[in-house]
Amino acid sequence: MSDLTRKTAVELSELMTSGETSSVEITQAHLDRISATDTAVHAFLHVDTEGALAQAAAVDARRAKGEELGPLAGVPLALKDVLTQDGVPTTAGSRILEGWKPPYDSTVVKRLKAAGIVILGKTNMDEFAMGSSTENSAYGPTHNPWDLARIPGGSGGGSSAAISAYQAPLAIGTDTGGSIRQPAAFTGTVGVKPTYGGTSRYGLIALASSLDTPGPCARTTLDAALLHEVIAGHDPMDSTSIDQPIPPIVEAARRGDVNGLRVGVVKELGGEGYQPGVEARFHEAVELLTKLGAEVVEVSCPHFQYALPAYYLILPSEASSNLAKFDAMRFGLRVGDDGENDAEQVMRLTREAGFGDEVKRRIMLGTHALSSGYYDAYYGQAQKVRTLIARDFTNAFEQVDVLVSPATPTTAFAIGDRVNDPIAMYKNDLCTIPSNLAGNAAASFPVGLADEDGLPVGFHVMAPVMRDDLLYQVGAALESALADQWGGVLMSKAPELEVTR
Repeated sequence: MSDLTRKTAVELSELMTSGETSSVEITQAHLDRISATDTAVHAFLHVDTEGALAQAAAVDARRAKGEELGPLAGVPLALKDVLTQDGVPTTAGSRILEGWKPPYDSTVVKRLKAAGIVILGKTNMDEFAMGSSTENSAYGPTHNPWDLARIPGGSGGGSSAAISAYQAPLAIGTDTGGSIRQPAAFTGTVGVKPTYGGTSRYGLIALASSLDTPGPCARTTLDAALLHEVIAGHDPMDSTSIDQPIPPIVEAARRGDVNGLRVGVVKELGGEGYQPGVEARFHEAVELLTKLGAEVVEVSCPHFQYALPAYYLILPSEASSNLAKFDAMRFGLRVGDDGENDAEQVMRLTREAGFGDEVKRRIMLGTHALSSGYYDAYYGQAQKVRTLIARDFTNAFEQVDVLVSPATPTTAFAIGDRVNDPIAMYKNDLCTIPSNLAGNAAASFPVGLADEDGLPVGFHVMAPVMRDDLLYQVGAALESALADQWGGVLMSKAPELEVTR
């Protein structure tokens, strides 16, 4: 493996600034790494070799002219295949969009390009972000680099697997119910869900519009903060975008001081159903925060126990509406258009062939929940529960600065283990869903390996709306303290992948 692929984004930036290497060399090293390992990992759906090298060469040319560049200029990145990129295949992991090339960039992609970040390609995901394991991709599952027989989490397993496999130092994911944080926990990486509205949804293929949030994935807290700063900020193209200054996230990641910070351990997120090794690493991390000067107390959020059922009424309802546009008339797959079938039959045949089982399941659930006579009993009640969960957060944040819990109840499970048990699959998101329903900021940081299986454990931090800086403050403090124990970041303990020559 090239030494360049082992570097953090900050280290790569320093090497380019000093003239020791170039963006083209760094990009080529990561493209070579993808070529050598992605047969086993399957993190990418599309690798844009030509486009990535052209972007890298452009950054090198600007640097040679003495132009002032951002801190991540020339650093490669993997992009979740749910964000549009002009002229690059974008499928959202679905057959119904196979071969579609958007004619425009999403706001996130525009900001990445403006910052000089090199986009390597598009990463695998559960179809339309519906899933917790990346097994629902129409193009096959992604494998966890820590153990190729296990899932990398979902729906953004491709992005987290790419950075865990050293195929990219940075990645972009989207988080609707935990799709950044849960894969981060399973792959020993950092994953951040910004405050809802803190990053733009323009150009994001919608799953649930009141929940979807783009965010950064990285191997270190500072790398994630620098990427977060690039993509954050108000966007007039997104009606839900928050018109406020970006919180001081990079400063918080550099400082990493939790002395005097009030930390609340959520009583409801632990105990029965949680893997002992996960709870052990979680409690050790809490003790470490105490030693670093944080004030730790237990906090009750009584309505968190209803987050899962509420979410699985709200999300399918919004999804059934959002996915109605995939009708074979406008773009993407078209089946049965042979002159014999009318438009309705073509639409039915296309959606039958183009959507996978999980997408069909959620469309049916959502359509039923929104139907006449059931709307108030299901969707309306779920929205009331959502309000109660938001009030739990409000009450908790009057007592503490941040809330913490395990990021997931277990470590990564075997591929195929839960694919036929939707309820067991949905329970992966028990800890992450409340923050999506309330819209506050949350993140997962690696805190060690479970004793039972030697797999990564994530530490979940939740902060108030537009206090994303507090996430990085806690994450950086833990990372620094644990690095002294581990001799580096957790990823340094990952097994080496076999490469294809």
